[in-house]
Amino acid sequence: MKYQAFLVLTFLSVITLQAQTSAGKVIDAENASPLNNVLIQNSDGSVSTSTNETGEFSVPINDSYIFSKKGFNTRTVFIASELNNLITLTSTAENLGEVVIVSNNFKSKLKTLPSAISTKSAEELKQANSVNIAPLLNTVPGIYMHNGTLTTNRITIRGIGSRNLFGTSKIRAYYEDIPLTDGSGSSTIEDIEIRSLGRIEITKGPSSSKYGAGLGGTLQLIPDKGILSEISANTDVTFGSFGLQKYVLQGNVGNGKNSGKITYSNTHVDGYRDNNETNRQTITLATRHLIDDRNRLTFIGNFINLKAQIPSSLNEEDFINNPTNAAFTWGRAMGFEDYKRGLFGLSWTHDYSEKTKQHTSVFSSFLNSYEPRPFNILEERTRGIGLRSRINSKLALFGKSLQWTLGGEVFSDSNDFQTYENLFEDFPVEVGSVQGELRSDFKEKRRYFNLFADSQYDLSNKTTISFGINLNYTSYRLEDSFENGTPDFSGDYDFNPIVSPKLGATHQLSENSMVYGSISHGFSPPTLEETLLPDGLINTNIEPETGWNYEIGSRGDLFNNRFHYELSLYTMSVKNLLVARRTAADEFIGINAGKTRYNGLEAAINYQLISTNTVQLYHSNAFAYNDFKFRDFVDDANDFSGNDLTGVPDVTFNSSIRAESVWGIYALINYNYVGAIPIRDDNSVFSDSYQIVTAKLGFKTSENKKFQINIYGGINNLFDETYASMLLINAGSFGGNAPRYFYPGEPINYYAGGKLTYLF
Repeated sequence: MKYQAFLVLTFLSVITLQAQTSAGKVIDAENASPLNNVLIQNSDGSVSTSTNETGEFSVPINDSYIFSKKGFNTRTVFIASELNNLITLTSTAENLGEVVIVSNNFKSKLKTLPSAISTKSAEELKQANSVNIAPLLNTVPGIYMHNGTLTTNRITIRGIGSRNLFGTSKIRAYYEDIPLTDGSGSSTIEDIEIRSLGRIEITKGPSSSKYGAGLGGTLQLIPDKGILSEISANTDVTFGSFGLQKYVLQGNVGNGKNSGKITYSNTHVDGYRDNNETNRQTITLATRHLIDDRNRLTFIGNFINLKAQIPSSLNEEDFINNPTNAAFTWGRAMGFEDYKRGLFGLSWTHDYSEKTKQHTSVFSSFLNSYEPRPFNILEERTRGIGLRSRINSKLALFGKSLQWTLGGEVFSDSNDFQTYENLFEDFPVEVGSVQGELRSDFKEKRRYFNLFADSQYDLSNKTTISFGINLNYTSYRLEDSFENGTPDFSGDYDFNPIVSPKLGATHQLSENSMVYGSISHGFSPPTLEETLLPDGLINTNIEPETGWNYEIGSRGDLFNNRFHYELSLYTMSVKNLLVARRTAADEFIGINAGKTRYNGLEAAINYQLISTNTVQLYHSNAFAYNDFKFRDFVDDANDFSGNDLTGVPDVTFNSSIRAESVWGIYALINYNYVGAIPIRDDNSVFSDSYQIVTAKLGFKTSENKKFQINIYGGINNLFDETYASMLLINAGSFGGNAPRYFYPGEPINYYAGGKLTYLF
């Protein structure tokens, strides 16, 4: 009798267990958007279901389930709880048309937006060069990143920013919602650890009211916030030519409502040239917290500790015959930069209702830097703080959907900097830089705010119009604390408020293809340094660069979504062109020199050549034609009107083939062509065009296993091309020396590494 009772209780327990189910939801890992029509199957196929329109599903507990959707990486999850389970899927590199754009106010799909936007997915970031982000960005049509060293770079978008001498300016850059652009308009993205990113989004042209209306556009780095319902750890080690050693440690901790990823990286490179050693350590933490159905929090923290020697640029003779040399004075002074940088941000999203949401972010940043140069030693400390908030809502107007957003951003930073004498010439060669007397002591206070509004209205099932506007106010204040009988350079300057509207429209030609057109206004304010005259007084006549961009384009998917294309044709006229006129080795003044016309054509094609159960083969191409000219450019007594814009290639072309197999073997070959670049405004000197080929081969085990291995090796500059990877435009020839225009690119070099991952 007892035995029979035990059998009955056991039978009832099994029935009860089988009756227990778990409700859940599937979302996009990169932007938290719900995913519908996700196929869900257990290991033996006895359970098969899919998510509904809001991404929700229900399955029995205590089983493993495979979640799959076209355009997303398949994921296996063991569900053992009746609580709501939130499952995240990451998109593949080929899911371009369905990508939901985070930097868009309404999280719209890429195929519905009236602007030129390019993305780099988590998968592409994993395949990319883990040491240098420049090769990855140079696969995007319309972007060209000069790459002098790991820490000396200049990014241009559609030619904007090409006239900045030593870094990236006149484009907006964000780390999620945290500005990477400081109060003077300079952006530094190369220090962000590539392995910590989940996606990159690039908006080309002044069409993003949400992130200001920069003439070049907006570059947004989105950190990987980890995977929900997963605990894992991995280590990635890379060795290569020129003393390359890189170590990455990552941990992912996630449950049903929280996820976080922490990344530590340590990079050492001796460098191809003299005085070229780099040491960089980074720590990145990005977390996501689903408090309840209405509230979500994200936290982002990033800390960088870097010391990098500076070889600087070379004249033509040394570039050809002695490319490993450092510039003489930089080598003699052993010039370097040594800094610690931090970025921190907390974002809160609140759903007032299904149709109305608010997103608010607070953020801060700091920089402590010490940089000995041949002409002086610079010591600076920067502190920044800011707030961004916006409210999004949706309503019906004349029976059609209208989405709108209203928001603002306030940012302020202060930059304390002093310069000292560099006495390196008074000491033996092996000593390098020696700090002398104080030469200047300044504090810059830089503030701006953006107010923005955006809207999107469906005129019909196929046609959508959008309108946005951005209001910017920028001001600077300079405090001179140097007391040594010199004039007091203190002063302040603010620009008149700038209103930048945009208007766009899209029309769906079919379910998978569309055309768009847009008109947008943008601006780039001068830095405080560009407003100063040689006598230290502020030039109140200098004006921001402003321009109107006119663009048409199309994007879509063909041949059963195996062929994706993007095409854009644009023209932009910029007035009040800012010119940095060099008056001494470390002295520049800014002037408004005239007008520039930017005409361009951009095209991207991604095609899945082979798709079988054993092999996947993808081919992608990116092309940009740049017809950028000075329309009206008079600098002092020189008339450069009609000349090509300095610092931008006329043509760029990138082509890559990527192969993956069921056996775990994968390969990537990339070809990059860069056309000739004008180096001087009078077009008397051009760089040579060049072609770079890179290749990578690897083996990896299935991502569904608890213990995963990824072994790889690669070759950069396969055919040992001689080229200038960065140019210093309009370089002077002080002291009778030849102008130093060229940063030599690295010759053929190799790397190899391995990654180990364990799922707990």
